[in-house]
Amino acid sequence: MPDVSIQTDDGSFSAYLATPANGAGPAIVVIQEIFGVNANVRAIADAYAATGYFAIAPDLFWRQEPGIQITDKTDAEWQKAFQLYQGFSEVKGVEDLAATLAFIRKYPGVTGKVGCVGFCLGGKLAYLMATRTDVDASVSYYGVGIDKDIGEVSAITKPLLLHIAGKDGFVPPEAQTAIKEAVAGNFLVEVHVYPERDHAFTRIGGKHYDDADAKLAHGRSAAFFKKHLG
Repeated sequence: MPDVSIQTDDGSFSAYLATPANGAGPAIVVIQEIFGVNANVRAIADAYAATGYFAIAPDLFWRQEPGIQITDKTDAEWQKAFQLYQGFSEVKGVEDLAATLAFIRKYPGVTGKVGCVGFCLGGKLAYLMATRTDVDASVSYYGVGIDKDIGEVSAITKPLLLHIAGKDGFVPPEAQTAIKEAVAGNFLVEVHVYPERDHAFTRIGGKHYDDADAKLAHGRSAAFFKKHLG
């Protein structure tokens, strides 16, 4: 699938775009982890396209190093990933995601609503998309730092699904409790906790990958998007 270019007031950035076979349908913005729009992110986009969605994954590290694609396999890559994460602006990232949302809504063949799904860093950004943009539905996988912006829950006006890893090394129990308490009673927010899972339990090839719970989480996401995106 080809990359496309998205223009903003700050410049342009690339995004990986996977399209459905029939050329028409709703769309999903796929939000990267700290490793860039790598093979894993592109595979996720391809998988959504195979089920009938346009799936677009924007390069959110373009302001630091455009086109970065690394893995979780070496210490050097982890160091690079954390360096990029530390230099990343969430505010600018959400702006870029909003630009991506506007771009894909107008893309030829996109006939329905547009959702977003994010993992790790992208999981936090998917939450912020739900609080700061008019995206139609958001899915967050083990988002890191959601508790720091939990005061924005009242701004949620569209459905949000949160997947939380019970033993997430990056999201301690007190942060998980704060998140669950903040969204309790909000009919727009659906929360699923995977008690025995650690961070990134759906990342294929990752050391915390769990096939059963990954399939369970992805099945819930599929049903959520089918319900809210049509």
